[in-house]
Amino acid sequence: MKQSYDYILVGGGSAACVAAWKLTVERGARVLLLERGPRRPSLFRQFLLSMPAAWMMAIRGNPVVEMHTPVAQKHLNGRSPAVGQANVLGGGTSVNAMVYTRGQREDYDHWDAFLGHPLLWNFDKILPHFKALEDNQRFQNDWHGIFGPQPVSDTGTTCQITDDYIRAVQGMGVPFTPDFNGQSQFGVGTMQYTTLNKRRYNGVEAFLKPAQATGRLTIVTDATVSGIKLNGRRCEGVTYFRNGQEEQAYCNDAVLMAAGTFNTPKVLMLSGIGPADHLKAMGIAPKFDLPGIGQNLQDHHEVPVVAATKGHFGYFREDRGLRAIKNGLQYLMFKTGPVTSNGVEACAYIDPEQGSRPTIKMYCVPSVYLDSDNSDVPDQDGVTLNACLLRPKSRGTVTLRSTNPSDRPVVDNNYLADPDDLRLEILGLRYAREILASQPISSRISYEIIPGSQVTSDEDLASHCRRTVKTNWHPVGTCRMGQEDDAMAVVDPFLRVRGIDGLRIIDASVMPFIPSGNTNAPTMAVASQAIDFISK
Repeated sequence: MKQSYDYILVGGGSAACVAAWKLTVERGARVLLLERGPRRPSLFRQFLLSMPAAWMMAIRGNPVVEMHTPVAQKHLNGRSPAVGQANVLGGGTSVNAMVYTRGQREDYDHWDAFLGHPLLWNFDKILPHFKALEDNQRFQNDWHGIFGPQPVSDTGTTCQITDDYIRAVQGMGVPFTPDFNGQSQFGVGTMQYTTLNKRRYNGVEAFLKPAQATGRLTIVTDATVSGIKLNGRRCEGVTYFRNGQEEQAYCNDAVLMAAGTFNTPKVLMLSGIGPADHLKAMGIAPKFDLPGIGQNLQDHHEVPVVAATKGHFGYFREDRGLRAIKNGLQYLMFKTGPVTSNGVEACAYIDPEQGSRPTIKMYCVPSVYLDSDNSDVPDQDGVTLNACLLRPKSRGTVTLRSTNPSDRPVVDNNYLADPDDLRLEILGLRYAREILASQPISSRISYEIIPGSQVTSDEDLASHCRRTVKTNWHPVGTCRMGQEDDAMAVVDPFLRVRGIDGLRIIDASVMPFIPSGNTNAPTMAVASQAIDFISK
């Protein structure tokens, strides 16, 4: 039996959830959504993921997150920091740290300038999409909406070290900022989250449930899309595998790619759409030579300063033993206490070079937090300041590993390839030390664990960066938009794939430059804008 719809969504993450909602609820379209992961985690994992403090415990070692280990990184002495991508319905909204940030006005104005000022992607154009999607539990003003399907709330609690951090940064001349998504991002304060009543509120609840209520949305999970069906220059549908069987689905209007920054280019290349030389090398006959597919990979990355504290001011061992039982009961009964925190309550958007536009997001983690390859760090009370580079200049790639649709692509993040990225990370480390030396947080600090007070030269700090740099799991850019004469552009400013009718890309892979903040909210706004473009 031939499956036919108005639109087919390839992917079930942030972008697809928003698109499914807009297409069915606002436009009355018949939509098929294909998600390669399961419809939901196990009930126990689902329960853990709903609690802000338990999200990391819930995803650890769980197939709802697909870990992509990049090639050995040339500028990290061969290290390969893995990048996790969601593998479950709801995508990142189901497994991420729930942080809601949009980036800076300049990010979107830069996109518009890069595209030749078509007045399609500047901040004034994208802001109404942020507002329309949002149900903010605190703000209603020129920057925020309260009637959208996605709740956005304040952090559930703050611990002593978070409060001290916020006051210490203010003491350094940085203003307190109650809203990082308001008029100015510069400052220090607590973040907002995609939560409601102290629990995760993901894209399934916010967007897919009302879309399904229309009766016009079909969701198929555990479906691995193997290719785009082309009839000349026209995209007619997709081929996918489910339960070991190959199936086909057709659409009247368009296939909308929303499989993410790694898998959207993979599916396109498997379909013969991509860099001709690479496709030939993989034994795939090129149908459309688009050399930009899989290029321009960007990701936020950070380096830590970790210090021991003189007492218990954060969340060390709050998830163990009797404390875990007490905290869990407090959460279940009253929705208060440490479980209402995702573990990172505050940050500062700063520029260590004293410019007016932040270049670093300084996270305050109220515990000793490092990747597993630094397991020699002592297990004790402490605080970690992570200097996250907001606009890295290094660019990486995504290519095919094989012609097997189940194989993960080859990822090369190319971290720290641009010397300016390393320079700014070093400045971020020095700034983090200044914070730890400022009152009132300095009175809590016992000693610096890593990189250690003896590590002072730029050369030694650079070595620390190469040893510890980690991803924020924010990959973007591998199918970027561009002007008509831009040979590396994959989609035009309306997100139509070049040379192909009925095929658009609506996820973070279209971003030409990474936003200066967490990427979930911008991805949802991009998808909302993309659906408004459909008639064009």
